[in-house]
Amino acid sequence: MKPRVLLINPPIYDFAAYDFWLRPLGLLTVAGYLRPFVEMALFDYLDRPDRVASGGKRSSETFGRGRLPARIIGKPGAFADIPRHYRRYGLGRDVFERFVSQSVPFDFALIGTVMTYWYPGVAEVIGDLRKYSPGTRIVLGGFYAQACGEHAAGLGADIVVSTPDLSPLYDAIGIGAKIAARPYSPPLWQGYSRLESAAIKLTTGCPFKCTYCWTGQRRGGFSHRPSAECIADLETLLGLGVADIAFYDDALLYEPEAGLIPFMWHVIDNNIKVRFHTPNALHAGLVTEELAQLMVRAGFKTFYLGFESSSQDFQKRTGSKVFSHQLESAVSHLLAAGAEAGHITAYEILGHPYYDLQQLAQSMQFAHDCGIRVMLSDFSPIPGTPDGEACRRWVDLDEPLNHNKTSFPIKLLGNERVNSFKELCRQLNHAL
Repeated sequence: MKPRVLLINPPIYDFAAYDFWLRPLGLLTVAGYLRPFVEMALFDYLDRPDRVASGGKRSSETFGRGRLPARIIGKPGAFADIPRHYRRYGLGRDVFERFVSQSVPFDFALIGTVMTYWYPGVAEVIGDLRKYSPGTRIVLGGFYAQACGEHAAGLGADIVVSTPDLSPLYDAIGIGAKIAARPYSPPLWQGYSRLESAAIKLTTGCPFKCTYCWTGQRRGGFSHRPSAECIADLETLLGLGVADIAFYDDALLYEPEAGLIPFMWHVIDNNIKVRFHTPNALHAGLVTEELAQLMVRAGFKTFYLGFESSSQDFQKRTGSKVFSHQLESAVSHLLAAGAEAGHITAYEILGHPYYDLQQLAQSMQFAHDCGIRVMLSDFSPIPGTPDGEACRRWVDLDEPLNHNKTSFPIKLLGNERVNSFKELCRQLNHAL
């Protein structure tokens, strides 16, 4: 008999959360590896369509995005001085209790994680599993488990996969000797009863070394996934009726002839009708005239461009990724190719420790003058990155709650100044 495995995407504890094409791609990818050897079920606390079955009101907005169910809860002590409501986002604990009680017992539960400061939701799930399914072995993986392995080990899981190596999981299930010979199997998107939006990756890693980002600093290496696997992933999503697909790549446009361009020609040649989105940010310096035209033809609908600052001093200090003339050029190419100005957005960091160099208000105005929207990306001080480590003078990074992207900018700049930047962002976007 095959082992039974429960996949869990936990609820979020935070000041703000939104379904911005939010899918547990890493967890589902691991499930694809395991598919030939185990029986699986998925419980995603953040799956909005499942709220219909649980009696909740479904909220679906533009391109598959939407609001998550939420309720206000008490703030942890670390946030006592933050003038914001703290909430729990996701399906209720009672829904999970009914799901587990009505299921055949699971041998293993795999809990995926994302933000380090979302760990209270992970702790909730572990506690409920111990209560309602005491015989299940709990495995914790994902970004939080890798970035804060020692802290994650204190939550009570049986196994914490604190590196990209999944051998501890395979060995625990008893398939270590079999997994290497498995045929490729796409992520387990079939775990959802209804799927409006999904995510895909054509690459792994990042070749850049931005000082505020974990991927390029700590994971290292960059490679393109085999084209056949990427196409298989796409065909799986199309077969499930998905209309909106977000790219989760950190460097989608890097060496595009090896990955993105063949992928787009497959979409164009086969007349595939789907909307693509880029929430992880495109490298504006790599947007060429050819790429812009192909992206629009292939169905790219929203374009998020990493910009961060118009200050050359700031850019040089943080990795020299994108300069102002490159943003102007990228926007020009996209508009000429037929992209809608209202669907082009420049990300800019709010609350960076080198805010004095950043000239944020001027940078926001510059992006606005390019004729596109501005989105403030609140800074999260990630331990192990140069810019994150620089924040130890303000917060205790050994407590992951202090990595919170709402909390840190307020601690650094003050609530009034943070609100003034957000109001400026609203005014600029409204003026468009």
